[in-house]
Amino acid sequence: MAIVLQEPSRTFSEYLLIPGYSSAEARPENVSLKTPITKFKKGEEPAITMNIPLVSAVMQAVSDDHMAVALAKEGGVAFIYGSQSIESQANMVRKVKSYKAGFVTSDCNLKPDQTLKDVLYLKEKTGHSTIAITEDGTANGKLMGIVTSKDYRVSRLEADTKISEFMTPMDKLVYGKEGITLSEANDIIWDNKVNQLPIVDDEMHLKSLVFRKDYDSHKSNPNELLDANKSYVVGAGINTRDFKERVPALVEAGVDVMTIDSSEGYSEWQAITLKWIRDNYGDTVKVGAGNVVDKEGFDFLVEHGADFVKIGIGGGSICITREQKGIGRGQASAVLEVAKARDEYYEKTGIYVPICSDGGIVHDYHMTLALAMGADFIMLGRYFARFDESPSARIMVNGNYMKEYWGEGSARARNWQRYDLGGDAKLKFEEGVDSYVPYAGSLHDNVKLSLDKVKSTMCNCGVLSIKQLQAEAKLTLVSATSIVEGGAHDVVLKDNSVATVRR
Repeated sequence: MAIVLQEPSRTFSEYLLIPGYSSAEARPENVSLKTPITKFKKGEEPAITMNIPLVSAVMQAVSDDHMAVALAKEGGVAFIYGSQSIESQANMVRKVKSYKAGFVTSDCNLKPDQTLKDVLYLKEKTGHSTIAITEDGTANGKLMGIVTSKDYRVSRLEADTKISEFMTPMDKLVYGKEGITLSEANDIIWDNKVNQLPIVDDEMHLKSLVFRKDYDSHKSNPNELLDANKSYVVGAGINTRDFKERVPALVEAGVDVMTIDSSEGYSEWQAITLKWIRDNYGDTVKVGAGNVVDKEGFDFLVEHGADFVKIGIGGGSICITREQKGIGRGQASAVLEVAKARDEYYEKTGIYVPICSDGGIVHDYHMTLALAMGADFIMLGRYFARFDESPSARIMVNGNYMKEYWGEGSARARNWQRYDLGGDAKLKFEEGVDSYVPYAGSLHDNVKLSLDKVKSTMCNCGVLSIKQLQAEAKLTLVSATSIVEGGAHDVVLKDNSVATVRR
């Protein structure tokens, strides 16, 4: 006879937090959202600690190198999607690692013998007005000059005018030498009243660019997550099929942490993958595993060497695994059970293995609930897909700006490796949908607002850290009536688009 769990499968929306005593110290500016992402022994520090408890999902529509840089600036980690070629994914990792907190690898490059037409096309395509002119037209070629919007007037130049005729040549450029610090680069920018500073090596090959606006951005992001070399921390997704080729390529590219991307983590395939990584790299390579929804799944992955464990099956907004296969669990129930298993494992072994809640976040307050239930950090797909920094297209739908958003199990993504159970190398049926999400603007503004809510709620609970929240939070189940009562009710909401007439 099947084992039947009597406790209902519950979601975050079925819970509320009970306020705790708030001292005068319980203010948002005193709240720390630092959290571990990799396992550590009692009395030791984790190899990687995030400054905010948010990571982006391993999805084509969410996590590329642009998302990775943007999220690292806020203090989190993006896991660059793995459903692409090994070379392409490794190159994305390299781009993030070469960014180096203000030092940008040039992504707009042309040759001197190209034309104004090429400049205008590249500007339209990328939205960038600064173009590096190198001998071979590559990002690291010998620097010949720079073109900005100040170097040409479309009304005065023919489209076929050679770039060499209007660019700012090297003998008139201000530049810095490789090895310069960001502060030193900024001093040169200000002293010479320029907006960008090319950084070159001894052979005058372009290494990076420093922009005045990026330095200002750097100063305004005190939580940015950097490695020992002052480069941004970046993650990447891997699968259980080509890991023997993909993992070495990602490690060579400089990846900081990886995760096995799978809809079901309680499998021999993940054990094989983890064993190979540990046999070949020991504990130097950091890799998470999942997804699981109960104690048995957590214990299995931890015993096979996972650095963190992802929780969640079927709870994502574009996931239809539960509908297609009847398998999964409410995210709240899953997090609560796995968090208990993590604490028991820590008590038994002295090793703390962080857990990641993946899916089920509909409202910002669900983030706080997930943390209170025991999650060390949260993986988000739909949330990040809405922002400028996601790789998907922004389009107009019925008069509103939307961003495209599709699941890795959709026909569009065809990420069969994520759902692989052996056999044919193909997606047998869909476990995700193709959709739109409302466009929400910049990542920076939205993440700040969401985390301001988290901090405020933590203050209401009288806690100043995630660990304290996990230990002291009080949760209550809510009835159907209390859910209705929680929103605006028994009033007629104003239409703010209608002007008010006063007499």
